[in-house]
Amino acid sequence: MKTFAFLCAALALACAPHAASAHELGLSKQHTACIDKNGNTTAGMIECIGAEVQRQDAQLNKAYKALMAELTGPRKTQLQDTQRLWIKYRDANCAFYADPDGGTMARVLANDCMLNATAERARELESFRQ
Repeated sequence: MKTFAFLCAALALACAPHAASAHELGLSKQHTACIDKNGNTTAGMIECIGAEVQRQDAQLNKAYKALMAELTGPRKTQLQDTQRLWIKYRDANCAFYADPDGGTMARVLANDCMLNATAERARELESFRQ
């Protein structure tokens, strides 16, 4: 019964309006096109999400480096420490989504967690520069 409830919740999350969240998070048009084309299978979703994680990670690194270049002294150290803690949190939190009893949908949810967290953090770091 728990597995069925988990699968229903996972399906509801996967079917949520993806375009709205993609726009809000600043996800690429390539990601939306990939999901539209390949998102009907678990492997397709994971492939599309993985490619977008790479793009968002590049954006995050760019925003981090730009912000670090603007900061001095203790604020630079504080950002570095915060970013290291954030990475540990993101990785641990998203790993929790990969429930070994959750089937293939748990893999999709874990990957989607990584994508959303990375994209949100990239936008957050960018907002400190504005």
